[in-house]
Amino acid sequence: MNLHEIEPCCSGAGLTVGVVQSRFNEDVGDGLRSGCLGELERLGVSDVTYATVPGALELPLALQALAQSGKFDALVALGAVIRGETYHFEVVSNESARGIAEVQLKTGVPIANAVLTTENDDQALERMVQKGAEAAQAAVEMAHLLRAAK
Repeated sequence: MNLHEIEPCCSGAGLTVGVVQSRFNEDVGDGLRSGCLGELERLGVSDVTYATVPGALELPLALQALAQSGKFDALVALGAVIRGETYHFEVVSNESARGIAEVQLKTGVPIANAVLTTENDDQALERMVQKGAEAAQAAVEMAHLLRAAK
């Protein structure tokens, strides 16, 4: 057997990353952004574009525009959808995730999805910084994987 393994790479040197954040649930979004941008810097990414959109349902369109520009090795989606008393939570959570996945599959640009979907504010606040950092790591690793696969 001739096995060719692509090793994970977490060096951000030379990568261009776009980050799009939902402004809804702003405190959580700011925590996600802090974790993400801090981790991108730690990983050595020096070229980051940052933009915001009103809510989680607007993320896919903004990400699609960035992906189609051809300027980015990877993208990160940041936001929080926190359960309320209506069915709206399910609609926003599901459609945002579906849209983000669809953009990356159609464009070939990896998107790390750090849109938290939680039962309450406390769960979101507890996870925000770590989830932002994990999204940065995933974006960098996936950018390298796709480069190596070409």
